[in-house]
Amino acid sequence: MKKIKEVIVVEGKDDTKQIQKAVNADTYETRGSALSAVDLKRLKKLQQRRGLIVFTDPDFNGERLRKMISQAVPGVKHAFIRRDQGVPTEAHGSLGVEHASPETIRQALANVYTEETKTEKPLFTYGDLARADLVNGPTSRRRRERLGQILGIGYGNGKQFLHRLNLFRVSRDDFTRALAQIDGEDQHD
Repeated sequence: MKKIKEVIVVEGKDDTKQIQKAVNADTYETRGSALSAVDLKRLKKLQQRRGLIVFTDPDFNGERLRKMISQAVPGVKHAFIRRDQGVPTEAHGSLGVEHASPETIRQALANVYTEETKTEKPLFTYGDLARADLVNGPTSRRRRERLGQILGIGYGNGKQFLHRLNLFRVSRDDFTRALAQIDGEDQHD
């Protein structure tokens, strides 16, 4: 089983159990969507000593936690699952990492993203999104959603998606390949 040196930040004990089925890793549980000053201080210390991978649920509260941690602890890495990969098998239950398969978790951890620093010039512009039909078109929302799935950065509206492309330093080549994949899928529909 692969050993992860960074500490993986998750929301709860069920997430920890599922992560440990997939990889050998230590986790830090936020115990929900609230982070105290003590939690943030601990996370900063862990980032300095071992590094952090934020692996929260693909829902509103998970994204909220991700943003809070990113703002308070510079340089953290991020792992994502798609919403459909975190759906419970039973009819009830919350959406989240605790429902992802071990293979999905390993894949997400193999494709972590590091945030850009504020001094770097953004690689992507709003014009890039417009040229790729990712904003202002009838299929833009679907294309952004699919592109976010392929790149593993999640979904966002146009402004949020642009921010994520730059925040997670998606390469121009990866962006172009993913768009080509989407265009190929569209031709087969």
